[in-house]
Amino acid sequence: MTTQPTRRAWAVLFVLCGAIFLEGLDISMLGVALPSIRADLGMSTGALSWVVSAYVLGYGGFMLLGGRAADLWGRRRVFLVCLGVFIVFSGLGGLAQEGWVLIAARFVTGVAAAFMTPAGLSIITTTFAEGPLRNRALLVYAGTAAGGFSLGMMVGGLLTAASWRWVFFAPVLLAAAILVAGVRLIPRAASGGDGPAGGFDLAGATAVTGAMLLLVLTVVRAPDAHPGWTAATLGASVALLVAFVGIERRSAAPLLRLGLLRSAALVRANIGAMALTGSFFGFQFITVLYLQELRGWSTVQTGLALMVIGIDSVLAPTLTPKLVERWGNVRVIFGGFLLAAVAYALFLPLGADWTYPMMLPTLILTGLAFALAYGPLTIAATDGVDAGEQGVAGGLLNSSFQFGSALGLALVTAVNVAVTEPGRELAGHRAALVVPVAAALLGAAVTAVGLRRRAPREQEAREAVMV
Repeated sequence: MTTQPTRRAWAVLFVLCGAIFLEGLDISMLGVALPSIRADLGMSTGALSWVVSAYVLGYGGFMLLGGRAADLWGRRRVFLVCLGVFIVFSGLGGLAQEGWVLIAARFVTGVAAAFMTPAGLSIITTTFAEGPLRNRALLVYAGTAAGGFSLGMMVGGLLTAASWRWVFFAPVLLAAAILVAGVRLIPRAASGGDGPAGGFDLAGATAVTGAMLLLVLTVVRAPDAHPGWTAATLGASVALLVAFVGIERRSAAPLLRLGLLRSAALVRANIGAMALTGSFFGFQFITVLYLQELRGWSTVQTGLALMVIGIDSVLAPTLTPKLVERWGNVRVIFGGFLLAAVAYALFLPLGADWTYPMMLPTLILTGLAFALAYGPLTIAATDGVDAGEQGVAGGLLNSSFQFGSALGLALVTAVNVAVTEPGRELAGHRAALVVPVAAALLGAAVTAVGLRRRAPREQEAREAVMV
């Protein structure tokens, strides 16, 4: 493990940042291409929503399994193989002539990302020693992910103007370059799994993957599904989760060591991750609807307007490490959530004729809030975790990010649909914007528990120094 920065370590980080940048780019570019996809393939609104939902289903459903696979089968191997799968099926999506082919391709692409992302994160956490060096690496990694998402909205608009298929072909070209660099630069030392011997927990993997698939499916389809169907899928998910806990208690080589969840800091970090992405994606969804459907802005104009949120890609690797070093993870995360709550609250009185300068304070504060919270949450979710469980910890975190985004989208959609009436679309948008504010405040409240627990320890440390 690297205790001093080396060229090889930073080269590995560069490759992994390229992969997470690709993931953010891929997700955000698709959002602006959906109307063009519907027009070309003749898809209904319900079928079109599955282009997004299928990716979320594959990503969220298989993330925990992907994290454990990286620990057991080798992080380098899992990362490179799944990057190859990502290339193949992203290309297949671009070639699709039928809607079902595109949906299937997006599902497999999501599964590939579910294995690739925790493998990449665990390569970072096992390459850089815990402390300031790892923190800086993780903050650079997080900033790159945010930058990919922010730029994707603009790039997606430009590519869609030529053809929506380039939204799938462009990631293929970038992923191919990353694959070549990864084969050359990621050391084979990252190939050996650090997980405990004893085989793969197939029963646990089946139970938790089924539970996550059903849970994500429930959340994604909740706004337009029958209440009975929602209750049935949620109940089945809970039953599988209960079965998973029972399996893990008896397993000699568990997929997820339940003792890992006894870490209050890790649990708070994952709840915070859900609150952060839930609030952000909910806000972004309503903002895009407002700009494009209510104001008539083009996809390119919308992408350029929202690109200012990408300030986090600059601040995360530059400002945030200094703040973390000075104030610690918990205080920086807490400050990020407070800024997010203020940012979304400023958007609540949204008007039908708001000028861009009136929106700008919210967009800038949103980028700053994301810069303060996203990277430190990644650090908090992996600090103190053994090397053999870094993949699982990364899988848990990314599952929380993904589930939070799905939950945030589902809630704002449900509120927007419930309140909106013909000619009163703005009222629906305003009501839905309450959800991001509430989610940000929830994240701040959960983080504040960590602040209260941290204060007595700091007081004891000061008293010990005085003695």
